[in-house]
Amino acid sequence: MEITYQIVTGKSEQTYQDALTIRKKVFIEEQQIDPLIELDCLDTETIHFVGYYKEQPVVTARLLKLVDQLGKVQRVAVLPAFREQGHARDLMNKVQEYAFQQKFMGLILGSQAHAVPFYEKLGYQKFGEPFIEAGIAHQTMKKLF
Repeated sequence: MEITYQIVTGKSEQTYQDALTIRKKVFIEEQQIDPLIELDCLDTETIHFVGYYKEQPVVTARLLKLVDQLGKVQRVAVLPAFREQGHARDLMNKVQEYAFQQKFMGLILGSQAHAVPFYEKLGYQKFGEPFIEAGIAHQTMKKLF
């Protein structure tokens, strides 16, 4: 199944709207996260990645540049019909490739607890204490280049 990717900054592109469509389905509808938490002011400052299958947006993430050349991966989401097919892994590889090309020194993220093994397979390591965000258990993870 061929997935093609678009990468945009800010909120003005159709790609950003497609990212929101996925995020609303996964985080707001499926996981019952409050829209005021999910849809925040950082969308204007982040880089949005969206993967398309036959022009349908199916996977997304956003990347926030932090100080010290680190990036924070956020809002990683895959539509239910496209899970367990390697699309999240491919998306994360695209994010990592982009960050490396932009001379980031590494990435951090707040993984939902159930996804920690997935990120560990990608080379991320847990650090810090687990925490609760939007009523969901999370773990901070990092990967240095």
